[in-house]
Amino acid sequence: QVQLVESGGGSVQSGGSLRLSCAASGYTYSISCMGWFRQAPGKEREGVAAIDPDGTTSYADSVKGRFTISQDNAKNTLYLQMNSLKPEDTAMYYCAADRAAYYSGASLRLSPGDFGYWGQGTQVTVSS
Repeated sequence: QVQLVESGGGSVQSGGSLRLSCAASGYTYSISCMGWFRQAPGKEREGVAAIDPDGTTSYADSVKGRFTISQDNAKNTLYLQMNSLKPEDTAMYYCAADRAAYYSGASLRLSPGDFGYWGQGTQVTVSS
């Protein structure tokens, strides 16, 4: 089993920045891919960014150039640096992991169904 705990959410004004962290514990050696997802009220959960052990990353078009996913393997921690935040970024953000990494061509997939382990989420609220 893998446990994931997110932190770093909060409230920020439009244009501001936040950094989310996700601490992984348990059978972390089995993880092949980690990612960030978000879900706004009344909307489906959507992929934000993902990273594989080689450092290959994938981003949703809506966050490219503003968000950066990274990982510290020594600390078993995943990060999401979010800059130039917009009100439409408001959502619950979830960390996810899986034993396998799935690709569409050369790009990591951002499908929630590809991830078997999930954190409880951390709220991000961006005001205009």
